[in-house]
Amino acid sequence: MRVVQADRLDSLEEYAAIEAPTPTPSATEVRIKVAACGVGYVDALVALGRYQVKPPLPHVPGAEVAGHIDAVGADVRDVAVGDRVMAQVRGGFAEYAIAPAAAVNRIPDNLTFERAAGFRTNYLTALHGLRDRAHLAAGERLLVIGAAGGVGLAAVQIGRLMGATVIAVASSPEKRALTVQHGADITLDREVDGWRDRLKAAAGGGIDVVFDPVCGPLFQPAFRSLNWGGRHLVVGFVGGPIPALPANLPLMKGAALVGVDVRQFAQVFEADKAKAQVQELLGWVRDDRLAPPVGRVFPFAQYREALSFAFSGQGVAKTVLAVG
Repeated sequence: MRVVQADRLDSLEEYAAIEAPTPTPSATEVRIKVAACGVGYVDALVALGRYQVKPPLPHVPGAEVAGHIDAVGADVRDVAVGDRVMAQVRGGFAEYAIAPAAAVNRIPDNLTFERAAGFRTNYLTALHGLRDRAHLAAGERLLVIGAAGGVGLAAVQIGRLMGATVIAVASSPEKRALTVQHGADITLDREVDGWRDRLKAAAGGGIDVVFDPVCGPLFQPAFRSLNWGGRHLVVGFVGGPIPALPANLPLMKGAALVGVDVRQFAQVFEADKAKAQVQELLGWVRDDRLAPPVGRVFPFAQYREALSFAFSGQGVAKTVLAVG
């Protein structure tokens, strides 16, 4: 099979497409013929050796795939050969990938492989963050920073479904228009000077919840814009210095700075709850309540370009590598 891997993480030039043996699933695993693999900012960080957790070598990028099951282990009962699925894997830049059966979900017929490849992580992050961590209530004002990215658009859509007024922050008119297509009520630029005044004027007051996968220059202005009892979700970082917050601000506002780590939520501490939420999200897709967008799609031969593009942060929605 074709697989993309690197023996060193010095640069993306270290990655090459090679021929490798097709893997065989263990008793509790399945093998997926990969149709598409999601490519996110974290995937690029890992590929470059810049993530907080270094992968074993040789490294095959890609953690989220969609395709058909083509083989199952002897003890697998819940899925079968031929099922259309999405899955968490180690090494999605390959024609075939192995996944624990427990990490596999059947996908509805109205969810394409390209859309499914970027669905689970982004939408589970948004739902877990907004419902479990922020306790977002109908009628509250939700500010989404980086709203045109994959997880940002997921938060826009889910926030709208939860009954919030959604204010979307994005860098260009085109990106802001995209957020409106997916449910944003109000849009705002990200220029720091005068930003809080523009936010207050646009929103008609303060904010109840901030969904922040960027944690950049707007981190402190957004927190300062919270209403009493507001919640600021720390979802991720996209580079640059990690911002700090004076400790008196949460005190004065009765506000909370809340971390959202979907990996630990889904894999370590609350796996059963995470599985149920994924099924709930897929049900919303099946019922046409959610329409996950796909961003730029790269052919398999452009695996380096896909990683570089994801690292740049310039894309919208989820970047995808078309594998087969």
